[in-house]
Amino acid sequence: MKLSSFPFVSGIEQYFREDMDSLTQVVLGAAVAEAVAGRKMGAKAAMWGAIAGTIPDLDVFLRAFYHPIDAALVHRGFSHSILFSVIFGPVFAWLTYHLYKKRYELKTWRWLWFLALITHPILDMFTNYGTEFLWPISTRITFNTVFVVDPLYTLPFMFFLLVALFMKRESERRRKWNMTGIYYSSGYLMWGVIVKLFILSGTTSNFKEAGYEIKTVMVTPMPLTSFYWMMLVEDEKNFYVGYKSLFYPFEKMDIDTVPKNQAPLDQLRWKGKNYSETLKFISKGSYTTEMKGEDTLIFYDMRFGLLSKMTANMEKHPLFGYEMVIDNNTVQKTDNFRGRGMSNRLNFGWYINKIFNHE
Repeated sequence: MKLSSFPFVSGIEQYFREDMDSLTQVVLGAAVAEAVAGRKMGAKAAMWGAIAGTIPDLDVFLRAFYHPIDAALVHRGFSHSILFSVIFGPVFAWLTYHLYKKRYELKTWRWLWFLALITHPILDMFTNYGTEFLWPISTRITFNTVFVVDPLYTLPFMFFLLVALFMKRESERRRKWNMTGIYYSSGYLMWGVIVKLFILSGTTSNFKEAGYEIKTVMVTPMPLTSFYWMMLVEDEKNFYVGYKSLFYPFEKMDIDTVPKNQAPLDQLRWKGKNYSETLKFISKGSYTTEMKGEDTLIFYDMRFGLLSKMTANMEKHPLFGYEMVIDNNTVQKTDNFRGRGMSNRLNFGWYINKIFNHE
């Protein structure tokens, strides 16, 4: 059986092609709504909370109407802002209030919708890509402390919620089980912040001991775990990608080097809008480029790391970027480049072993 046939693997590849883990947002929205109105509404509260937890990500359908580079800025924009929750929370509350013929208080519906909507972008802020939480201010807020698909976050959270939903709505145990899940999820996010600070505090010294003089540092959790982290640093000529597990010391022989080939980006001509500066803005300046053949330029966003540790070091190119067809130094066509065909090269067993064991 191919590794790609397993649901969790296809889910990882789908994320790299499309978006964040939807299950986690469904669980979060349902748990929040249950806390607000579960005693009054029963399972209906969790159902509407799950729907609310999904709504902000519906902006992905807008991407089809945008240039691929602009589309990266559309997602997690307005729909992931405080303003969206403030405006549409009362709208959805009014609709469901009348759908149920005013059976439950309008105030209850307002709190349910607002909290289930606003917690979605708050959770997204802990991921690498972040959100425009203060839209229309374009700055993306990101703590970069949890990977978008992390079973250790989602599965226990979902377990507590499901157990609660099988209890009577008036039961105090139901409330306690659901709140335990919310406390667990909040604690796990705080755990990620603590671990990031620990990894970050040692990154510069680890690389200096390995003989590297570096000028910038970024750390981010590796896929599926908060126990294994990527460290992205750079000097004038190269990016260096190191890896740190919580279970063994930093391995200087495990550093991947990616040359900086940035000159072609500034020389590009575009039909219409010039996207060179937009690409720099999206990647926060952490990018490199590579020519494939004579007419294809790939722009890599280095913040999303390399494929090396997910493929047992068989593939070492960066994971995310844009593929541009070039003719006479003019961009003719742009497509997303997101781990294409990744599932066929994954070595999940090797990766899990790498998290826990020094090799």
